Amino acid sequence: MRSGVFLLAVALAAPGMLAAEPLAPTITVSGEGKVTRAPDMATITLAVTADAATGAAAMAKVATGLTGVLARLKGEGIDDRDMQTSGLNLSPRWDDPGQGSTRPPKIVGFEAASTVSVRVRALDHLGPVLDGVVSDGANGFSGLSFGLADPDPAQDDARKAAVADALHKAQLYAAAAGVKLGQVQSISDESASTRPYMMAAPVMMAKSAPMPVAQGEIELDASVTMVFSIAP
Repeated sequence: MRSGVFLLAVALAAPGMLAAEPLAPTITVSGEGKVTRAPDMATITLAVTADAATGAAAMAKVATGLTGVLARLKGEGIDDRDMQTSGLNLSPRWDDPGQGSTRPPKIVGFEAASTVSVRVRALDHLGPVLDGVVSDGANGFSGLSFGLADPDPAQDDARKAAVADALHKAQLYAAAAGVKLGQVQSISDESASTRPYMMAAPVMMAKSAPMPVAQGEIELDASVTMVFSIAP
């Protein structure tokens, strides 16, 4: 009998024992931070392209032109670590007989191309570098982007600004709701990004007057989500 009474007592107590405690009230906010900095480096992508009757001849022309471009870059003070081949292509050129012709298309030549990505750390020397490589064989140019050699300090400033923005919002919401803001319960780093200033450029380059370059600014963004308790 005692065993049955004990089991009944446990069964009656179980709902109260398993009941979840009410969740503590919180305030959840997101914060955004943004900073801008003057760039201290640039990345350019150059190309040397050539046509020839055979693939070997096209590649040989590209190799000759690329040798001149790399020599010019070294002469302008660009370190080996700041030059990297980013593409090498060889494709046939077809003679298309046109619609209605029974003659099959045939290869009439080849086009070769090699691209090189170059970091320029002395921005005041960027214009002369561009002019020099064009003079020494670069005939393709896919663009120019500016950046920071060490973006971490600026990115940290953006993160701090995001936290400050989230804290400001939490304090504002707490005051508007008539409650007291408590301690930070959690912080989530949602995103961090760098938006370099981009300079559009034509695909093909030609010899011209010295190239003027506008550096602009680098924009760094960060966002956080923060959860605060509501103090009793």
